[in-house]
Amino acid sequence: MLLRFFLMGLDRKAGIVLTILAFLAVAVPVMTLWVPADSPFHLSVFTVSLLGKYLCFALLALALDLVWGYCGILSLGHAAFFTLGGYAMGMYLMRQIGPRGVYGNPELPDFMVFLNWTELPWYWWGFDQFWFAALMVLAVPGALAFAFGWFAFRSRVTGVYLSIITQALTFALLLAFFRNDMGFGGNNGLTDFKDILGYDIQADTTRVALFVATVAALALSYMIASGVIASKLGKVLVALRDAESRVRFMGYDTESYKLFAWTLSACMAGVAGALYVPQVGIINPSEFAPASSIEAVIWVAVGGRGTLAGGILGAVLVNMGKSYFTGALPELWLFALGGLFVAVTLFLPKGLLGLWGQLTAKLPRRNKTAALPNAQTANQTAGQKGA
Repeated sequence: MLLRFFLMGLDRKAGIVLTILAFLAVAVPVMTLWVPADSPFHLSVFTVSLLGKYLCFALLALALDLVWGYCGILSLGHAAFFTLGGYAMGMYLMRQIGPRGVYGNPELPDFMVFLNWTELPWYWWGFDQFWFAALMVLAVPGALAFAFGWFAFRSRVTGVYLSIITQALTFALLLAFFRNDMGFGGNNGLTDFKDILGYDIQADTTRVALFVATVAALALSYMIASGVIASKLGKVLVALRDAESRVRFMGYDTESYKLFAWTLSACMAGVAGALYVPQVGIINPSEFAPASSIEAVIWVAVGGRGTLAGGILGAVLVNMGKSYFTGALPELWLFALGGLFVAVTLFLPKGLLGLWGQLTAKLPRRNKTAALPNAQTANQTAGQKGA
């Protein structure tokens, strides 16, 4: 049953995406750990962490495309789910520091000792275990998304109003997590991680393992999203995007369908945040910023909304450009990003993958058009010979 679900969404496009991810999962470790450092094919650990960060953003874009591209829900607050997943993983990594912190307290993180906390808050309990942290990576963003979606969708809030509310949600979390008395490190957030699952988080092998885990999570999430879209459930989601009122009049519980996709998308975003934190080495409230959610929308728009693969492509390309231009032209990067979004909206409404699809769709038509005069000439010649 489960295998049939995964195979349901495996088309040619999915095969290309999964093949590329499989190649990266094999090639990057080999080029980092076994290729000599003086070889032009060697990848530095810094590059591996940078690629891992790009793929975490790609997973966030995939999650957003699931609800925006196929349900018509434009979320301007998906960074909230991403950051909550990151904080869940960051809390586990902080608990692994133990007495090796600056203040040597085996129970309390350094920022709590500095703020004169005397005991560990109850919501930090259990984060010394990886399985509990992994569960919270899914449960916390999923629970928030379910509660938010339940009230929003039952109230039939749609369109730009829903987008504004999602942006207000992430901004409220930004303000809350900035407070020191929340117990999440305040403005500085969580950092100075030492170990993950008992392994040195700075070791080359650990960095490569985190990259491979990110590739595996992205591939699995892509297969899940593809399976959902290819199923009967996916057909209903697309119908909701195109004509929600008609679907409701046909007797479907539209709110439940939207709530399922919304919660699933939030869980994917939480996983992306959890994989992002150990590779970047820090998580702080700035990740809640509405600008982060808007950037994710730009990634999906650039790659192609409603394609799944487009979100992955857009996230990687835009962030590669960001890494380059923020160093080469730091004053102009934000203007370039805004200009890119405007250009895509005006000239590439279906994104890069949509443009590619339009170009490939025209090629057979040209061949048929070119072949038509030849066929007519042959028929005329045959007719003259028969006469």
